Amino acid sequence: MFFNKAIIIGNVTRDPEMKALPSGAKVTQLSIATNRVWKDANGAKKEQTDFHNVVVFGRQAETVAQYIKKGSSLMVEGRIQTRSWDDKDGKKNYRTEIVADRVQFGPRSGATAGGATVAGSQDPQSNSPANKEVETIEYPDDDINAEDIPF
Repeated sequence: MFFNKAIIIGNVTRDPEMKALPSGAKVTQLSIATNRVWKDANGAKKEQTDFHNVVVFGRQAETVAQYIKKGSSLMVEGRIQTRSWDDKDGKKNYRTEIVADRVQFGPRSGATAGGATVAGSQDPQSNSPANKEVETIEYPDDDINAEDIPF
């Protein structure tokens, strides 16, 4: 049995580049940095950064190109592929990349886990009247009787 699966979570190192194939299909290329932190034999903290080339096809490629920019957090799930080509001088070139099956956006910069913006940042929708009203649920004052439940 063979298995080729890569899952990475990291930050985009440059703005994605979208192109169209001769067939008309969209393809977006980007690079993601992942970090690894460990302690060596002496107990000193070490850190290593790896850079991954990622290729996204189809509608997902359009979405990535539209919403993702340098510094964005991204999770990519896909397969590892190495392709080769000859350059103008006849030299053989190789590129190993992750062909994305699934891309999931991380939290937007300037946001907390709860979705609220960080103090001092400007959210264009925060001043709208609809956001100033807090929706509340009106619960009845009467106690619920178990015999009233129809099932």
